[in-house]
Amino acid sequence: MKSIYPYFAITTLLFFIGFHSLNAQEPIRVAAASDLKFALDDIIEAYTQGTGKRVVPIYGSSGKLFEQLSNKAPFHLYMSADVEYPKMLIEKEMSGSELHIYGEGRLVLWSRKFDCDAATLEGLSQLDLKKIAIANPNHAPYGMRAKESLEYYKLYDTIRSKIVLGENISQTAQFLSTGAADVGIIALSLALSPTMKKYGKGYYLLPAKSHNPLLQGAIITDFGKGNTDATLFFDFLKTPVAEKIFKTYGFIQEIE
Repeated sequence: MKSIYPYFAITTLLFFIGFHSLNAQEPIRVAAASDLKFALDDIIEAYTQGTGKRVVPIYGSSGKLFEQLSNKAPFHLYMSADVEYPKMLIEKEMSGSELHIYGEGRLVLWSRKFDCDAATLEGLSQLDLKKIAIANPNHAPYGMRAKESLEYYKLYDTIRSKIVLGENISQTAQFLSTGAADVGIIALSLALSPTMKKYGKGYYLLPAKSHNPLLQGAIITDFGKGNTDATLFFDFLKTPVAEKIFKTYGFIQEIE
C-alpha cells in the first residue's frame, strides 16, 4: 500500500506557495481623507505607471478612518486631513513609520448658484439661502475648520438652522455640485478638480486667520509595517512628482 503522505506534503507545499504568491501581489490599501479624492488618484496613477504596482484608496472622513484603524482595520497607509489623528496612532504604538506632513489644506466657499468669486463669508447672511453645506465637524477636519470660520465671523448661530452636514468633505462637495445645497464650504483640493470646475461659479478662499491650520499627514500603519510595497508608496509621496500633484490641487507645501 502506497503512503499518501508524500502527495499530501506536496499538495500542502503548493498551496502555501500559491497563498504566499497571492499575498505578495496584494495591492496596497490606503485609508485616505476625502479631500484627497482627485489628488491621490493622480498620484496613484503616476506611481502605478512607474512601478506597475497597484494601490487601492479607500476614502472617508479622517475621524471615521481613525476609528477603523484603532480597531486594527487592514489598511497599509493612513492619509489624514488632520495630523492629530495619525499622531494619536503613533502614540498608541499603532504605526509603522514616522509622520510625514504632505501638505496644508485650504477651505473655500463654493456654489453652483452664486458667484463665489465676488462673495465673502460675511456676505452669507445677505443671500437668499435655504441650505448651506459643510462636512460633519464631529469627525471631518474640514467640517471642524468650516465651523471655526463661521464662528470667527459670528455667523454660525445665525445660519445654523440652514446647515446640512456631509458625512465627509467629498459628500459635502456632492451636495453642492448637484444643487442639493445652495452654497457650502469645501476643500480647495476638490474645488480645483475638473468635476467641480465644470459646475461651479468660482470660489472664495477663506482667510487662513479664521480657522486653525489644516496640516495633513500620512503614516504607514501597524498593519503595513514591514511591507515593502507600503514603504515604496509612502516614500513616493515625498517625491517631486507627488509634491507637484499636491500643489496642483492647492495643498501648501512650504510649511513653517
